[in-house]
Amino acid sequence: MKKMYILLLLIYLSAEAYPQISLRGGMGINFMSTPSLKDYLSSLTGIQQSAFNTAINFFGEADFRAANNYDLGFEFAYLYNSFNFSPNGGRYQLSYGVLMPTITSYYVIEGQGYNFKFGGGLGLRFASITETKEFSSSSNNYNSIGFGILLRALGNTALSSNVYANITGDIRYDLNGTPKNNGNPIQNTVLNNSVNLNSLSLGLSLGITYIF
Repeated sequence: MKKMYILLLLIYLSAEAYPQISLRGGMGINFMSTPSLKDYLSSLTGIQQSAFNTAINFFGEADFRAANNYDLGFEFAYLYNSFNFSPNGGRYQLSYGVLMPTITSYYVIEGQGYNFKFGGGLGLRFASITETKEFSSSSNNYNSIGFGILLRALGNTALSSNVYANITGDIRYDLNGTPKNNGNPIQNTVLNNSVNLNSLSLGLSLGITYIF
């Protein structure tokens, strides 16, 4: 607890010395590689699934100037994807979401009416899967906790004195773990293993940044 107080004090002193704060939010698309999930869906449908699929993400982030040309921040993002099939005349649906709180740090290059940030971060990952099979009206829910790392480049272009348009490119590697329901994971009976949501993704997003 003492170490936490010291950390909060250092953050507060840094914010006092370099008071610039920025808030940004928006949405984007991620090109996902989830090998374990791909193999599972391929075994269910009998059709080889693509190595990459697309998912949507929403995000909000707050940054503060911790030192000259150096920002620290915290991002909260949510990623969502779903799949729908009709095997043998039935219905199958699988959707998953990942909550991605991430501590971020950036090197900042600034000019008149623009800035660029280069950096990344790491944080916990809270993943969930909802699966509905055939004609069943009930669904099974699976959850897991993991962690992930992020590499990022972003640019802000001024729309007014405080409001900026934002474009961001991400590379994420997330070890989301093996979601379970009462201790039981989804089983790939063809490969005889458990399904996980570990992923590598490339993301592109647009948003608005407000700088105080």
